[in-house]
Amino acid sequence: MDANDVKHVLVVGAGVMGHSIAQVFAQAGIETALMDLDDNVLEHGVSLIKANLATLAEYGTISKEEIPSILKRVHPTTGLASSAKKVDFAIEAVSEVPEVKKKVFLQLSGSCRKDTVIASNTSGLNIFNMADIRNPERLVIAHWYAPAHIIPLVEVVPGPDTSPDVVSYTARLMENIGKQPAVMKEFVTGFIANKINFAIGLAALEMLENGVASPEEIDRAVKFSIGIRLPIVGVMQTMDFNGLDLVQNILNGLNSKNSLINERVEQGNLGVKTSKGIYDYEGRSEEEVLKKRDLLYLKMVDHLKAMKAFEPV
Repeated sequence: MDANDVKHVLVVGAGVMGHSIAQVFAQAGIETALMDLDDNVLEHGVSLIKANLATLAEYGTISKEEIPSILKRVHPTTGLASSAKKVDFAIEAVSEVPEVKKKVFLQLSGSCRKDTVIASNTSGLNIFNMADIRNPERLVIAHWYAPAHIIPLVEVVPGPDTSPDVVSYTARLMENIGKQPAVMKEFVTGFIANKINFAIGLAALEMLENGVASPEEIDRAVKFSIGIRLPIVGVMQTMDFNGLDLVQNILNGLNSKNSLINERVEQGNLGVKTSKGIYDYEGRSEEEVLKKRDLLYLKMVDHLKAMKAFEPV
């Protein structure tokens, strides 16, 4: 199987996520069936795609002249079976209700070719325990983030029976349509980004409930700190800059331990200051790595200020 050969895809569900996912495939030149049982939802989905494309054209991501051809590649339909017959890749983006998803998977299994990859856009359900499909090695999660036509990330999550070829095929397909896949080794509730985001949200709600700060001040603190750093150094690399010995001390103070951190510290790999930690800095000096980071931080601060990103939307 070759992701470069994908010519036809099916998106089941034309709601908040589905219409936007279909748009991305169509923008990438792929014929895309957008299926929903409700004609009104389909009509609304197509109207949202038109509005999205107009916004992208206004911003300069695409030209106005491209819009008609993109829309021609989106094929609204209420017929799942007929749409599924010739697709190379099918993804469901229906509501997060197990019974609804089970029904969709059953229909896709009976209608798609036996080699068609069947994906789910679930945000956390373990579909591998509920989907009854032929050839379960072709079942995979491809979790997009709203708005799907703007946010680059797609988390690719295998189940216990998912073929490694299907995982690599899905990741490559996401790359081909301009997304940034993050491939997990196995299913875990919340995946990567949501799990981290939930932790941040819970901490913020706890502070709000305890009267520590106002909503505005909490958001202000996040925007002017980790909001600047995360796009550049992420979560794990931030620990390298802090120093893994410091991270270990903090964990000890919280009566928590992490074998990965302890192992790195025992080896003397403390992060940027030793040129190796969670990441390998390949012999570069601490000054060299810090300079590269700091120049990126400066550019990020100037960019965010210029676009007034620190103000509430």
